Amino acid sequence: MRDHLTIIKVGGNVVEEEASLKSFLKDFSRIAGNKILVHGGGKTATILSEKLGLESKKVDGRRITDAETLKVCTMVYAGLVNKTIVAGLQALGNNAIGLTGADLDLIRAVKRPVGEVDYGFVGDVKQINYQALNELLNTGAVPVLAPITHDGHGQLLNTNADTIASELAVAMCFDYDVRLIFCFEKSGVLMNESDEHSKISEITPELFEQLKADGIVSGGMIPKLSDGFAAMRRGVGVVVITNPAGISEGLRGTRLVLE
Repeated sequence: MRDHLTIIKVGGNVVEEEASLKSFLKDFSRIAGNKILVHGGGKTATILSEKLGLESKKVDGRRITDAETLKVCTMVYAGLVNKTIVAGLQALGNNAIGLTGADLDLIRAVKRPVGEVDYGFVGDVKQINYQALNELLNTGAVPVLAPITHDGHGQLLNTNADTIASELAVAMCFDYDVRLIFCFEKSGVLMNESDEHSKISEITPELFEQLKADGIVSGGMIPKLSDGFAAMRRGVGVVVITNPAGISEGLRGTRLVLE
């Protein structure tokens, strides 16, 4: 029987607001067994970019990253946000270790080719060093991953945190029974963004396409669903989109199903 592994990607206001982050970290610290946390921090990066006079641009929830924006993302994601989370988990008795994809050669990526959109220094994941992650998990450590990867030739790359979480889940599902959870401030995917009671309990790929066409699913929710379904097609058993309360209450939220 294989061990369980919980991979949680946390983002949105849960990361950006001090009180909500502390509450989430308490829930995360109570999860038994092996676990990995992947975090975002996009709003903080946007605020700092604006203070520095840099314009923030996104396409379908994915940040366009020029050279100066990459510096900001690295400072915010790998520095302030990552170490704040690690310190919070240490205070709760979790032996967390903060990492980027460059550390231990954990995540190699390639710079996204220029197509209809030039995303700049954005990386597409090509390789996960799952052996190194296994070694960390076996010591009882809790890896906390910032969404910065590298190309193996000295170049850092900004990579969508939802994508990183789903690629990690796929890489680790050969050794573990993996649960992939996308956690943000909403209770799940909502038919009406302002109505928490409009949560959709299950989404199939067909429903996802319809919701996207109708404009109900947009922005940063698109990568979550796209990457979640991609992970399930490649062997991940459970994918859920929820909020911190949903994690502590038996994974209430929106569950992805392939059929």
